[in-house]
Amino acid sequence: MSVRALLHAPASARRGEVVEIRALIAHPMETGHRRDSEGRLLPRDLVRTLEARFDGELVFAAELHAAVAANPYLAFHLRLPASGTLVVRWAGDRGFAHAESVRIEAT
Repeated sequence: MSVRALLHAPASARRGEVVEIRALIAHPMETGHRRDSEGRLLPRDLVRTLEARFDGELVFAAELHAAVAANPYLAFHLRLPASGTLVVRWAGDRGFAHAESVRIEAT
């Protein structure tokens, strides 16, 4: 399955500066409560978790539920301790998993 995800972070920032991180993933987020045109329940297919790690250290985590819209977008803030790599991982139902990373340089 082809996954479209966007991870936006500044390429550089001052050490100690608070920066905004934005993450979006294209995903239908099917709740498992809707029916198809023939009356059959559509299987649940949700992104369940988002985890952000900066150089291996957990800096943000979210647990998503059925009430989250399709193509979930999350934004959070990070105080930049030093130069490093931010890795954002999404995981969900039916074995769904995807990760994106971005390098941020501390000036």
